[in-house]
Amino acid sequence: MSHSANDTAYGTDLHAAARQALLDVRREVAKAVVGQDATITGLLIALLSQGHVLLEGVPGVAKTLLVRSLSAALSLDTKRVQFTPDLMPGDVTGSLVYDANTASFSFREGPVFTNILLADEINRTPPKTQASLLEAMEERQVSVDGVSRPLPEPFIVAATQNPVEYEGTYPLPEAQLDRFLLKLTMELPERDDEIEIIRRHSAGFNPRDLAAAGVSPVASAADLAAARAGVRQVHVAPEVIGYIVDIARATRSAPSFQLGVSPRGATALLNTSRAWAWLSGRDFVSPDDVKVLTLPCLRHRVGLRPEAAMDGVGADDVLRAILATVPVPR
Repeated sequence: MSHSANDTAYGTDLHAAARQALLDVRREVAKAVVGQDATITGLLIALLSQGHVLLEGVPGVAKTLLVRSLSAALSLDTKRVQFTPDLMPGDVTGSLVYDANTASFSFREGPVFTNILLADEINRTPPKTQASLLEAMEERQVSVDGVSRPLPEPFIVAATQNPVEYEGTYPLPEAQLDRFLLKLTMELPERDDEIEIIRRHSAGFNPRDLAAAGVSPVASAADLAAARAGVRQVHVAPEVIGYIVDIARATRSAPSFQLGVSPRGATALLNTSRAWAWLSGRDFVSPDDVKVLTLPCLRHRVGLRPEAAMDGVGADDVLRAILATVPVPR
């Protein structure tokens, strides 16, 4: 995700200040996390679009550190839940607790009452617990004993899953995958990045002490609100909307897919493209913005045919082929 040289600056001073604050966040997080710029940008786009993120990567690529660093740079609250086979819905959402002193039940909030919830290894918990998180993601509230309790604002879920270890897991059903705005893959670092990571640890870097690493708050919830207002003013031409719809429709007729993208997926591609255009300093969405977001936005919303998977074809491969064939508006 890169800025093009002819990006035209625009917007009010407020929106410009908010954009600068969010760009500062990206730089701040990089003090703790090396070589994951695309993932950091993806999380910022999710916050701007009020959507949730699925982070996929092998253990040890700094998924937890990334979310904690982002929260610190934005002065937001974050909580982490390790999803396990014995985790109950109430362990996530909260539950009614009997108070002997008052002889009544009171609600004890679960970890979901936060700004950024890190749901670690979400595919290790049974469907019932996954479903309890689904209501929080979709409705931004928790219902216990007939009472609805709103979640803090902003609220996003950053859920992780390990792509290689499927023993004892409960794969997320399509309906729940569709609730995630983006699926970001955290790759192993390049050699130079890995050298920098080891050098920092050798010099005494402690991932549990972000302040010592120099990560400090550079933006606030108010900056985020101003940024979202700026994103809403980004113009999308009818031709670009047509381009987004054509990409979505092409996934439904692709021979390698048994499941194509729903209109919800097309809407997600629109919203994230707007957020990326705004972060890049433009007040309009270009076809290139749509191309940049197509893979992270759609890769988890499609279903590969078994024979395609057996041939070693991945969802990203098919989406790239679609981008190469769908006519780009001029």
